[in-house]
Amino acid sequence: MSRRKTKGRALARGLVLLLLLALAGALAYGWREFSSFSEAPLNVQAQGQSIDVGRGSSLKEIVAQLRAQGITAAHPLYWRLLAEQLRVAGRLHAGEYALSAGMTPRDLLSNMAAGKVMQRNFTIVDGWSFRELRQALGKADKLRQDSAALDEAQLMDKLGAAGEAPEGRFLPETYAYVKGDSDLDILKRAHAAMSKTLDALWAQRDKDLPLASPYEALILASIVEKETGRADERPRIAGVFVRRLRTHMLLQTDPTVIYGMGESYAGNIHRSDLTTDTPYNTYTRAGLPPTPIALPGKPALEAALHPSGGSELYFVARGDGSHVFSSTLEEHNRNVACYQLKRCQ
Repeated sequence: MSRRKTKGRALARGLVLLLLLALAGALAYGWREFSSFSEAPLNVQAQGQSIDVGRGSSLKEIVAQLRAQGITAAHPLYWRLLAEQLRVAGRLHAGEYALSAGMTPRDLLSNMAAGKVMQRNFTIVDGWSFRELRQALGKADKLRQDSAALDEAQLMDKLGAAGEAPEGRFLPETYAYVKGDSDLDILKRAHAAMSKTLDALWAQRDKDLPLASPYEALILASIVEKETGRADERPRIAGVFVRRLRTHMLLQTDPTVIYGMGESYAGNIHRSDLTTDTPYNTYTRAGLPPTPIALPGKPALEAALHPSGGSELYFVARGDGSHVFSSTLEEHNRNVACYQLKRCQ
């Protein structure tokens, strides 16, 4: 073999080696870049930021959306390689996904593959009226408004509760929902939750209550709910009303009068309001009003079904959110003079 041929082969081997080293270096560099991309936080600028993936969106379209929103600047090839590595290519679910500080591309694709869509919460507040509930639902973020054009009868029919008065029928709790859910979905869940809770509590009620049905318990609980926000007072106030019902005394509770006044109530109740008869005026009509006057929470329901014992028949507000209780009209009048008229003796 000639010297020239040997030299040429050595040179060729050297070039191949250099190419292999260059390729290995490029692969190592690419792998470092890819690893850095997959583990580096996305560019999330604000709390509550999200990406909305439409039904049928491809990975290419999702990445284009992320790039357009400034969430990533990485080349789409990196996203494709990551999706293949995670084995989620073609398995990304539609929906709205939360973007949080520190979230990586790996986290986001994993969430999309698992369908971990962004959840929001809607809280029904103890003591709201049904009208207030509907107003709050109308302002809920990303919630489809399917009940806005329905009157109360049509709405209850949609919920499978035709003929029911809606007041009091929805349990105050926090309900999770996702973008695209309907306000009717939340109302249906809250209605079912109230029915289930009321039935369970009614089955465990104290004996000999002057209540003929779970619905009467719901009405009484709504009055208790509006009379006090203090947990320690609910059973005592329920006890006052239960004793009044037993002895056929008028309930004489202002929240029922206010409810009966409807939109004419301007923030103050006058003596003339107490003598103006409505179906809800418990100063002019005996017994419970015809429907609840608010949405009672579970604690108010429990108080109505397990009222405190004793002889108290009256209570008056102290002005600090609490009440003073009494068993006789004479004692009650003194309390009224002291706490309402500021004529304490």
